[in-house]
Amino acid sequence: MKIVITGGAGFLGVLLARRLLSGAVVAGAGTPRNVSELVLVDLARPPQDLSSDPRVTAATGHLGAALPAIRDADVVFHLAGVVSSAAESDFDLGMRTNLDAFRVLLEWARAQVAPPILVFTSSLAVFGSDPFGSALGVVDEDTLPRPQSSYGIQKFVGEQLLADYTRRGFVRGRSVRLMTVAVRPGRPNAAASSFLSGMIREPLAGERAFCPVPAETPIALSSPRRTIEGILRAAEVDDATWGSRTAMNLPALTTTPADMAAALDRVAGAGTSSLIEWGHDPNVMAIVGSWAARFRTPRAAALGLDAEEDFDAVIRQYQADHG
Repeated sequence: MKIVITGGAGFLGVLLARRLLSGAVVAGAGTPRNVSELVLVDLARPPQDLSSDPRVTAATGHLGAALPAIRDADVVFHLAGVVSSAAESDFDLGMRTNLDAFRVLLEWARAQVAPPILVFTSSLAVFGSDPFGSALGVVDEDTLPRPQSSYGIQKFVGEQLLADYTRRGFVRGRSVRLMTVAVRPGRPNAAASSFLSGMIREPLAGERAFCPVPAETPIALSSPRRTIEGILRAAEVDDATWGSRTAMNLPALTTTPADMAAALDRVAGAGTSSLIEWGHDPNVMAIVGSWAARFRTPRAAALGLDAEEDFDAVIRQYQADHG
């Protein structure tokens, strides 16, 4: 089986690549097969354990430059993109990366001999609180997306493009809307929600962290493990089981920064959360505060997907994987 991951050197791309190489993979409810070739497309090189694997090909560069040399993939996972705050601060960069490059990918997939399964990672940012509309409550399968950021708009347009390419038989598309992923290792990135990982990751390392939103701000989260499970599950099922071409919301754990800090103290020891400085950044709050925080996800549940039981479990996973 040949698989392509765009954004293959990023955090989720690396996790997904390692999982795909660890054993047999199911695509479209077919027979489990081992990955014979895994192409990682990214501006950066993948880590050594992946780049040294003979099954891995690193295609370094922009999608438009990297894709022409890649032929006949069975599955494509599209993880590449510019994240929320970066897309908001640089409109042109967001449009080039999140929309124009995705159209290039769709046209490349359309030209393949057989339509590949294409899993597109969208975002909860497609839902927002319209300042001129009613308040955003619990999001279910039929909630109208009303993005309130350039990033959310770009993701929603991407969903619609994939739905039409799928309707026409050019690809076998599956859009999954990711929740905020925490806890991420490493240094902060340009996502508006990056602080949610930092307020756990840094105190666990004995460093100070900053929370730029009110402590009781509701947040929808998913652990890295559950996020990868959702992305993989989208590729595993057949077209009929996947069903609607509308994007599927992945399960969410609803919490708040205050509850996360309390969980940090329970798991890592009383007083650990004292390393968190509480403040206010209106730019971050304008983005994060507009996102949906409560979800009902029966479609994902029917595929065997669910959220973490509590944030304590998320912290313990991070410790087990990166402690």
